[in-house]
Amino acid sequence: MVMERSGLLLSRREAMALGASAAAAGAFGFDLVALAQASKGLMKRPIPHSGELLPVVGIGTARLYDFELSDQARLAERAQVLKLLTAGGGSLIDTAPRYGEAEVVLGKLFAMTRLRNQIFLATKVSVDDRDAQMKSMRNSLKDMGVSQVQLMQLHNPRKADQDIDSIRAFQKEGLCKYIGISSSFDRDYKAVEAVLRREKPDFFQIDYSLVDRNSQERLIPAAKDVGAAVLTNLPFRRGRVFAKVKGHKLPDWAVKELGATTWAQFALKWLLGHPGVTAVIPGTDKPKYMIDNLQAGRGIIPDAAMRKKMAAYFDAL
Repeated sequence: MVMERSGLLLSRREAMALGASAAAAGAFGFDLVALAQASKGLMKRPIPHSGELLPVVGIGTARLYDFELSDQARLAERAQVLKLLTAGGGSLIDTAPRYGEAEVVLGKLFAMTRLRNQIFLATKVSVDDRDAQMKSMRNSLKDMGVSQVQLMQLHNPRKADQDIDSIRAFQKEGLCKYIGISSSFDRDYKAVEAVLRREKPDFFQIDYSLVDRNSQERLIPAAKDVGAAVLTNLPFRRGRVFAKVKGHKLPDWAVKELGATTWAQFALKWLLGHPGVTAVIPGTDKPKYMIDNLQAGRGIIPDAAMRKKMAAYFDAL
């Protein structure tokens, strides 16, 4: 038995799953057709050190998941976002202890949705002392109510001689599958590159967007050199991308040649067109944004010539 919606054929199991979400979906302003479309064809890319495939669109939790558990409306909204992420073929969620209550909120959301086993969960450690690092990493597991994470990252290293020995020890205990490094500050890029090249982690996370391309000069190439999967955060640079395009329509060629229907998809597809980028992790707090972002990981991804055209168009606005 199948159900047809807008030319998409769904299995009986898929139809039942989507049907169970339909009532909640309607409450958030989108329909079953959109949910079905989002569930098909999300691209995956290999993690270089293992070959495991990772969906190219995930969720960042900075600021947007920092709220009190008593806020039932926001909990319900974020729970629907997680359901849409997984229903749409995604799995990656990135967080950190420095994101306020985000880890605690995620723990609550996992309990509410029972989706933990479908999530590629990444968090970070940002203290320097080895004992403090181990304590912080264990506290992250406790706060999220999980026994392990898929990825543990050294957050914002500032010194070229910093190591990730504590994270490697954490990994040996079976408490994380992959190890990584993340950074968000241009001032630290020289030190970050030194740590990246010496430690050769499984993952490297960096801020990268149409309005902030500094990391593409040395850091993303360095990550590629050491075989690290690259996660890009702040793809909209906290709204600066949208501020620049406000009042401007997407060019016809972006719709026809890329299938991009929103500026968010335009920006995310540009990022995913970089050969060194594995996945993007836009901060996502609303169901409609989750569906929109997932669409960027479907269909055509721009090649080098198209990326140049996209950047030139954006810069000229």
